[in-house]
Formats: sequence, structure tokens, C-alpha cells
Amino acid sequence: MTPSPPPPSAAEPTPPARPTPRSPLRPMTARGRDEAHRVASPLELFFDLCFVVAIAQAGVQLVHAVAAGHSGQGILNYAMIFFAIWWAWMNFSWFASAYDNDDALYRIVTLVQIAGVLVLAAGVSKAFEEHDFLLVWLGYAIMRFAMIAQWLRAARAAGRGAERTMALRYAGGVFLCQIGWLGLLVLPEHARPWVFLVMALLELSVPVYAEKDFTTSWHPHHIAERFGLFTIIVLGETIAAATVAVKSAADEHNALGELLPIAIGGLLIVFAAWWIYFVVPIHGHLRSNRESFLWGYGHYLIFGSAAAIGAGLEVAVEEAVGKAHVSTLTASAAVTLPTALYLLTVWVLHSRYFKVGIAQQLVLPTAALLVIMCTFLGEWAVLGAGIVAAGTVVIGVTLTARMATREQGRAATTA
Repeated sequence: MTPSPPPPSAAEPTPPARPTPRSPLRPMTARGRDEAHRVASPLELFFDLCFVVAIAQAGVQLVHAVAAGHSGQGILNYAMIFFAIWWAWMNFSWFASAYDNDDALYRIVTLVQIAGVLVLAAGVSKAFEEHDFLLVWLGYAIMRFAMIAQWLRAARAAGRGAERTMALRYAGGVFLCQIGWLGLLVLPEHARPWVFLVMALLELSVPVYAEKDFTTSWHPHHIAERFGLFTIIVLGETIAAATVAVKSAADEHNALGELLPIAIGGLLIVFAAWWIYFVVPIHGHLRSNRESFLWGYGHYLIFGSAAAIGAGLEVAVEEAVGKAHVSTLTASAAVTLPTALYLLTVWVLHSRYFKVGIAQQLVLPTAALLVIMCTFLGEWAVLGAGIVAAGTVVIGVTLTARMATREQGRAATTA
């Protein structure tokens, strides 16, 4: 008989078991809302980075429009294009939180959506300069039809019942809205703002209608992380855009003295924007669709204003070196108004839920008002807004520390 091999010694570790192969195609069934350790996937992070390319293009065109003295039309075009970017991103993020099965087909369809936003980004300049929205519409259509495919997969996996009805409502609503957006291509230019307003309201109504009888199993912690990560990426793009503007202006015009207050003020604004957004954990507040829809929809203003801060800093730089055909007041407002909107929106959406007492509640609204008043400081407007934003953080931290000290004192007295 052949002797059996000796058992492995204690010094020889047992090799790890091979992972069980996973099928490339799996049913798109709902994930659990109480799933532990749910974090953003590498595909979601890649998705976010590609979407920021389109946001950067919209920001560049907004700078050109404002610097050329066409602020009204530039802001309108920016609002329309940013809505398409943000809404496609948000729909995917919410869907992925509930149904991401990470199979081969899911990945391919997601990559198609990324291709769509790149097509949209390629059409941003034509939309701003020639009012031609064909490429923007086409890129948006690619993203939306890919989203329809995802919902149809979810409907098929759900079988019968309320969940299937919900998924089909999503697919049908997205399809009908995409048809409606053709109004941007076929209707006269003066009618486009009304087309945008009507279609944006219809788009926002689709999730409310689709989930009125059945709620998707989105994950609160995962959703909060996804929105937080996108906020970080947008703020990073703002810093990058402002840095390039300051560098190019300093190299070409040797105007470092005029640019230094703008650079310091812009940096303080972005640092404060990050601190204020992440000072409180928001996932505990996202308990129902009513709360989460309002919170998610409000991020259109948070993301849009955060990106617009970068565009405003570029306008301020161009005005400081004489390249922009706008007044100092307009250039200052390009920074202070989106900064104030950001502070106020963050307070409305989640900071106010964690503030105790009148003093804490008034910090961000008061700061937003003071930032707007900085608009009239001339060449020191951006620096003034930055100092106000930084001071807001200091005051918030101080008030929180005092509140914690009082609570500790009460606890010690009670004990």
C-alpha cells in the first residue's frame, strides 16, 4: 500500500480556499437595506470621475459666458446642462444602491452610461455658444436608455407584484421624459426655458410616482457616502479649476499681488465648504423616501453651487488681470452668490437637524448673508467671503465644544 502523506506541520499554513466562481450573469434582485459594510464600489467611483468631466466642461463654458458679459444666458445654459448631468448621476446612484448585482451585463450597461456623459460633455460648448443641444440630448439619451435597460432587468427579476410595477413605472417614465426633451431640439429658442422647467418637474416626479406603492431598498449609509464622495470630487474640481486660472494669469500677466487675495479666499471657501458638509453624519436622517427624496433633490443646488464656485473664482481671476469684460461687482458676485447658496442649502438639507439652540441654528444662514454682503468689498470680496466661511467653521466648532462641555457637566452633576 502507498503510504498516506504526512499531515501539514504547524509551521506550514494551510493555503486559502479558492473563491467560488461567480456567474457572469445573475438575476438583478434587490439588495438588503440593512446590509453591513456597504460602501461605494470601484465602478461607482469610476462613474463619478467620468461625470466630473462633463461638470468641468459646463464650468468652463459658464466662465466664458460670464466673462463675456452674458451672465443670464450662461447661467440658464449651465442650469440646464448641469441638471442633465446631475439627474442621470443621481438616478444611477439610487438604482445601484438598491440593485447593484455587479455582474457582467450590469457593468457593461454602466459603462454605456459613462460613454453617454462623455458624449454630453462633447456637446457642452455647442450648447453654450451656438444654442445647439443635439449632442447634449444624444448623450443624455444614451444614459437614460441604459437606465431603462437596468430597470427592465430589475422588473424581470422581480416577477410579479408591486416591485415589478415599480420598476416598469421607472422605465416607462424615463422613456416618456426622454421623448419630451426633444422639445429642446424642435421648439424655438425662446421656448427652451419653459421646456426645461416643465421637463425637469416631470423628471423629478418619476421616482415619486414609481415608488408610491413600493419602495426600493436603497441603503442609507451607501447613499450618504455616494453623495459625500461626489461632493468631494466636485470641490476638488473647483480647486483644480481655480489653480489653473491663477497659474495662467500669474504666468501671463505677472499679477501675483492682485491674485493672492483671490487664491487665499478661494481656498478658505472650499476648505470651509468641505468641513461644513461633513461635520455631521447624515445617513441616520435618511429613514424614508419622503426625507431622502427632498435631501437628494436638494443636492442639485449643492453640487451646482459647489461647481459654480470654481467657475466664479476663474471669472474673478480674469477680471483681476483685465481679461474679463465685466465689472468687479459682477466678478465678485460670481463667487459670493454660489458660496452663499451652498451654505444655505447645506443648512436646509441636513445641518439644521443637528443644531441645538438658536445660536447654532443661525450660524449658517447668517454666514450666507455676510458672504453676500462681501460682494461689495471690491477686489477684497473673495478674501472677505473666505474669511467669513472660515469664521463660520470656527464659530460652529466653538459652539459645539461648549455644548459638549455643558452636557458633560450635567451628566457629572446627575451622577
